[in-house]
Amino acid sequence: MRTLISTAFLSLDGVVEAPGGEPGYRNSGWTFKHTEFLPEAFEIKGREQKEATAVLLGRVSYQAFSPVWPDMEDFADYREMPKYVVSSTLTEDDLVSNWGENTILRSLDEVAALKETEGGPIIVHGSAALNRGLADAGLIDRYHLLVFPLLLGAGKRLFSTTDKDTQKLKLVEHEAYANGVQKQVFDVVR
Repeated sequence: MRTLISTAFLSLDGVVEAPGGEPGYRNSGWTFKHTEFLPEAFEIKGREQKEATAVLLGRVSYQAFSPVWPDMEDFADYREMPKYVVSSTLTEDDLVSNWGENTILRSLDEVAALKETEGGPIIVHGSAALNRGLADAGLIDRYHLLVFPLLLGAGKRLFSTTDKDTQKLKLVEHEAYANGVQKQVFDVVR
């Protein structure tokens, strides 16, 4: 079974919306506007590209990343890696042709089936709504979180508010950086 890893930039109050400057959110760009950049705090992002063997995205994140990431050196390792997009509305004509193999999955059941295939870790970037659905369905195996020392208030959250049984996590890696950012890596305990 493949490992499904959710990776996120997260404010202390749980917001994941528009960390890189995506339009439409009042605090857009919060990862770099209010926190000093320290390269060591982002080491995990490079490691993710080396360890992942596929990328899983929701429709909104795919449409935001696919016009930009294929040409960015910061994401070069993702270029040829297979991408899976969970969407009920995208068509094959909506997929980009310069970003490796792109496959549309229509349901969380198809994500569960993908996890059962041979291969290495699958990484989920952005995709707040997808992350909430994956977590509620018990499909996420690990969280890679960079928690920023900010309270953003309103905004899309990583975790759902669904009333459900307690989900235990095991902290397997952590570090605090001089700029206040904390790396927290959790395995989901089954």
